[in-house]
Amino acid sequence: MPLNEKQKRFAAEYLIDLNASAAARRAGYSKKTAGSISFDLLQKPEMQAEIQRLMAKRAERTNVTQDRVVRELARLGFSDLREVADWDENGSKWKSSDELTDDAAASIKDIKFTTERRRDRNGDTIDTVNAHMAMHDKKGALELLGRHLGIFKDNVNISTDEPLTIRVRGIKGPYSEE
Repeated sequence: MPLNEKQKRFAAEYLIDLNASAAARRAGYSKKTAGSISFDLLQKPEMQAEIQRLMAKRAERTNVTQDRVVRELARLGFSDLREVADWDENGSKWKSSDELTDDAAASIKDIKFTTERRRDRNGDTIDTVNAHMAMHDKKGALELLGRHLGIFKDNVNISTDEPLTIRVRGIKGPYSEE
């Protein structure tokens, strides 16, 4: 069965933030029932197909794909400080920007320069330039890659023959604690 206009609007709104309840409200569904309606909508094969179609269209338009995101995370996660700097017992020296590979340049989060001005004994001004380089978060990138690959699992498996009620704090709904 084809989607109606309101359902199509829900699919488009869902792509904004992947928040189904908010998408339902923005698409014009009742605030009161947005949670349950959005759940029902996401179960429909037609809706899943429409969301996949819209995601593929967006990926083509923006050139943002899962592969590209994973490649960028890999650049950050497998970065190596030796690619951007040299050091020994006498200090350290950054490599010039034209010496950096694309991967090394992508691993740099920030470079800041500050100038410290002081006067020497003779009253002459001495400027000292301090430089600070920060690299992107390797651990965070590797954790996201690990989750993508299924290395890290946050699954909670509960099985019981008895009825089970789960109460969640901070979320309003029929099973929440107020």
